Formats: sequence, structure tokens, C-alpha cells
Amino acid sequence: MLNGEKRIERPLRWGMIGGGRTGNVGYKHRLGALRDNTAYELVAGAFDLDFERCKDFGMNLGVAEDRLYPDYKTMFEEEAKRADGVEVVSIATPNFTHYEITKAALKAGLHVICEKPLFFKVEQGEEIKALAEKMNKIVGVTYGFSGSQLLLQMRQMVQNGDLGDIHMVELQYTHGFACDEIGDKVSEGQKWRVDPEKSGPSFVLGDLSTHTFYMSELICPELKLKQVLCDRQSFVKSREPLEDNAYVLMRYENGAVGRMWASAVNAGCMDGHRIRIVGSKASVEFSDNQPNEVLYQVQGEPIRKMIRSMPYLYDACNADERLGALHAEGLPESWANIYLKFAIAIDAKNRGDEETLKNLVYPGIDAGIEGIRWVTKCVESADKGGVWVDYK
Repeated sequence: MLNGEKRIERPLRWGMIGGGRTGNVGYKHRLGALRDNTAYELVAGAFDLDFERCKDFGMNLGVAEDRLYPDYKTMFEEEAKRADGVEVVSIATPNFTHYEITKAALKAGLHVICEKPLFFKVEQGEEIKALAEKMNKIVGVTYGFSGSQLLLQMRQMVQNGDLGDIHMVELQYTHGFACDEIGDKVSEGQKWRVDPEKSGPSFVLGDLSTHTFYMSELICPELKLKQVLCDRQSFVKSREPLEDNAYVLMRYENGAVGRMWASAVNAGCMDGHRIRIVGSKASVEFSDNQPNEVLYQVQGEPIRKMIRSMPYLYDACNADERLGALHAEGLPESWANIYLKFAIAIDAKNRGDEETLKNLVYPGIDAGIEGIRWVTKCVESADKGGVWVDYK
């Protein structure tokens, strides 16, 4: 169980790029990184393209004025001059900036934690992976709910054969908050998401489905995709060619099948984030609107509701428990878990501890590359008229 004690020798000196006052994603990063107050210390930031707003916001967070910067390039240059300069940066900016900022950060000798989708092209991901290895740095990707410890319970159940052979993977991440074009015009966080120049080749496939796709990889690490077939729609026509709804069928190398529904136009849906793994003997299901439980359904037996923090759960699950039974957890704790694992990975990389890195389950550069590949292949299939395409 986690109780806030330090897991690394000292907090990492941490800076943020983006994540300022006009968006809420930065707060999720800060909730995660600063939850325990033992893994990170926020010491610098280039929070906003508006420098005056950046300074006002950053000082309200407690960052010293002389460590608030007008852009990431200035931050990297000035922090490099300090003996106490930043060691790791989080990138919470629009998609089209991720690649150049990540590359610059690695060249500046910094570890990187980046929003998803990581980049637009698999080749960019492979290039950054090689650079990170050369610079001996970690690149983490913030698939936010992947830090839920109950996913590790599901992973262990799959690996132990509790479900039997895996036959089907059911994935859904939908909501209804983009049913009309109002947000496209007035929301700073949505404007760029429906602009192909800034969001890349997709809207909901990149923004939503990459989360759930990674969760399926975390739970079923042995399942390898063979082919995908995607049909995507722009129900709000002004968003074309970007989709606000998509259906994806999947074929795995072992004969298993799957499907994904990603949508921002599921009218009336407040939270439709769900993952269900179906085996030959049993199924498990997790939904982030019920983050404290997993449904375990053995064929021919009553449905079992497995609750967080209980002793019947596997050790791998309870090792990431924070609050104990009777106390609800959710997204903030999930972000805290992935940020803590990023810190442990960074510390291990700095010390050359490859054993820790090998056994640590967290969304790193490979997960980021697979997210890029997932979006790329889904778009390829849809643009060809909804046909099966090879995944690799």
C-alpha cells in the first residue's frame, strides 16, 4: 500500500510546458505529480504563450518569478545554467507541438512526460525512442486512468489464467460533450482538437481511444494486434475530415477479436469509459465511473464485484492502493500512480537500475509509439473505405 513515503531519494526538479490557467489538463498533471509531495517539486514553467498570464499563473502556484518563462526554448536554456535546474518536464500542449518539444527536451538532457497522442507518425516515435536511449532518459505518456490499480488486478487474472483463453476485448470511451459545434468555437481546449493542423489526422481516435487501447495492452500484454477495420464519422460536418465518432474492429494474432467505440457525440452520456475482457471461462469488466470495483463473471456462477483494497485481490493490485477500503478513489489517484511510476523509472534510469525498469508497469515510450500506430492504422482503414488493414 502507498502512504506517501518517499520512493526515491529526493523529489525531482520538475517543470511544466503548457497546462496553464485556460485549460484543465495541467491541473491533472499537478494533482498526479504533487500528490505525495515526495516525488516532484514544481520549480519552473512555461505555462502559457501569453507571458504575462504565465507569470501571474505560475506565481499563484508558488513558482518563483525568475523561473517562469515565455517559451520552452528559453526555459531549457536558462534552466541549464542553474545548478538546481529542472530534471524532468511535462508537456501539456496541443498535439502538433509534442514532437519538437520532446526532442528539444531530450537534447537538453531532460526526462520527458508527455500528453497523448505522443506524435503524428510512428517514425517520429521511433526516432524519439532512439534519442531517449542515447541520452539515457525516460519518456512517459500520460494515459491517465491506466494508473488504476484494479487494471493490475485484471492483468494478473489474465496472466494467471483465471479467465481462460482470451477470446474478446470490448473497449469504449464515449461522451456527449461535443454533440454540437459550440465548443469548437468557444472552448480553448476544443478549438485545436478539431483543427487537423493541430490535432493531427484524428479527433476522438487520438483524444479518447488511445487511453482505452493502452489499458487493453496493459491488461493483456500477450495479445498482439494483427488487423484493424475502422469506420469513422463526422456528425458535426464542420469537423471533417476529423471524426467525432468511430467504430473499430480488431483481429489479434492468437485468434481473439475486439471492438472499440470512441465518440464525443454520444448524446446524454456523461462517462462511457469501459473495458471488458472475455475469456473461455470468465470475464472481467472495469468502468472509470465505478473506479473502485471490477466485475468478475465466471460462467455459470453469480457475478462477483471485486472491491479495491480487499485482501482477496492480488498483491500487484494492492501494492498501488492509497486510501484503503471504504474510501473512494478515482482519477486523481490514478494520475498519482502513473506519475509516481514515472519518478521511479527516472530514478532507476539515472542509477542504471535496469532490473527495476524491466519490472515496472507504466506507459513509457513504447506505449506512446503503439498509440501512434493505433491511430494511424485506424485512419488508414477508414480512409480506404473501412477495410481490414494489417496492423504492423
